[in-house]
Amino acid sequence: MAGQQNHVISSRIGIIGGGISGIAAAKQLSSYNPIVFEATDSIGGVWKHCSYNSTKLQSLRCDYEFSDYPWPERDNSSFPSHIQILEYLHSYATNFDLLKFVRFNSKVVELRFIEDREARDADGKPGEYGSLLAGRPVWEVAVQTDQSQDVQWYSFEFVVVCIGKYGDIPKLPVFPRNKGPEIFQGQVLHSLDYSKLDKEGVTHLLKGKKVAVVGFKKSAIDVAVECAEANQGPEGQACTMVIRTLHWTVPHYWVWGLPFSWFYSTRFSQFLHERPDQGMLRSLLCHLCSPMRRAVSKFIESYLMWKLPLHKYGLKPEHPFEEDYASCQMAILPDNFFSEADKEKIKFKRASKWWFWDGGIQFDDNTKLEVDVVVLATGFDGKKKLKAILHEPFRSLIESPSGVMPLYRSTIHPLIPNMAFVGYVESVANLHTAELRSKWLARLVDDRFKLPSVEKMIEKTNKEIEIMKKTTRFYKRGCISTYSINHSDEICEEMGWGSWRKKSWLSEAFSPYNSEDYKEN
Repeated sequence: MAGQQNHVISSRIGIIGGGISGIAAAKQLSSYNPIVFEATDSIGGVWKHCSYNSTKLQSLRCDYEFSDYPWPERDNSSFPSHIQILEYLHSYATNFDLLKFVRFNSKVVELRFIEDREARDADGKPGEYGSLLAGRPVWEVAVQTDQSQDVQWYSFEFVVVCIGKYGDIPKLPVFPRNKGPEIFQGQVLHSLDYSKLDKEGVTHLLKGKKVAVVGFKKSAIDVAVECAEANQGPEGQACTMVIRTLHWTVPHYWVWGLPFSWFYSTRFSQFLHERPDQGMLRSLLCHLCSPMRRAVSKFIESYLMWKLPLHKYGLKPEHPFEEDYASCQMAILPDNFFSEADKEKIKFKRASKWWFWDGGIQFDDNTKLEVDVVVLATGFDGKKKLKAILHEPFRSLIESPSGVMPLYRSTIHPLIPNMAFVGYVESVANLHTAELRSKWLARLVDDRFKLPSVEKMIEKTNKEIEIMKKTTRFYKRGCISTYSINHSDEICEEMGWGSWRKKSWLSEAFSPYNSEDYKEN
């Protein structure tokens, strides 16, 4: 490692990342005075560093809040902007005095396990994970501050990794030789670079330019709308979305006059879906209910086909709506998306393969698109970000053969000692997911309950991955949305809480669950 290496600073718990998950973990572990390393000058994670001028929350306020800190005007049906979300997070962190734990501009560049394996095995029974707090430092963490090349080492008994799957490292397409961006005469940037532009910079980049946006998830849709808004009037140029895989989008959370939550976010609706450890009888019931699941998906699809001009623009996905919901890929459309398409400010090009030529993009149907700017909204490589700071043998354990990170209770890797991961499994409301798992983690650190054997944890994670694979072709995203209530039930039971959190059986069956239902008992 380059730079001067200073003496080691010891503490009990270290948390890497100051986004939603890192703040949630810091709150629940605050009695241990954790050190939180945040690589930038602000908390907020992707809301601070990967948001655009138009970025808004995809959930209602009541579905994206901490259980002990409700939003002001929490029943407001509008979606808050990323600025409002950051204000809410700062207010939460200030209210609970969490910022005192955060060391800003402190980038973790290496994690090193220093415990002797034989000594560790001697401390506990064979096949057991052991206590999270070892009683002595077992991890060393290398930190660079303020972009200095000097490295400060810290040592911890336990480390919580909260750097997430998004941001920092873009996922970039791979091109044949002499067909990449190096031969293009225009400008190419990833959505991560685009998010760093202020409003004036965005206008300068897009106005009067022929722009191609590669992708059709939320980031791509937001960039396309901003491009269209910057090119109003007769002199404005069109933005072309280059799409490989279509995904279902929704205009709002109502379907034929019914709340969307009725279809997937209640205990009754999730009863129709498979879950891990469901037993033979329940497996049979789920098999018998499969026509009902397909009917629900078709019902929602019928509304979207009626409400949105998907046929007109060739934007109807080939897979069922349920597969996008089960992989946490459903996106809320900006209000003016299709109105801009109607004005021909947003155009669409389907292509399974494409590459650059000096004047723009060429497609596998031998057509060419002449452009000045290409924005790659192609996602992020979260696993690469994690592997960059972990040594073997743990680096190769990050990804299972299925491509999903195997985490017990979405938090503990059975084969990586004295380390937890918060924010790596997705649900419809990631803040709620992170907070509840942080509560579970804090009680585990306190030794209020014990983990199952390593073998049983691996078996459990494998069953969850198999359910994901059965539910959606996009299972590698690691989403638990179709059985999230069951997942939370098991966490509550392990903590000694009651799993049924509502006040009546009627609301228990038919009301959606959110963070408010998981207040401290």
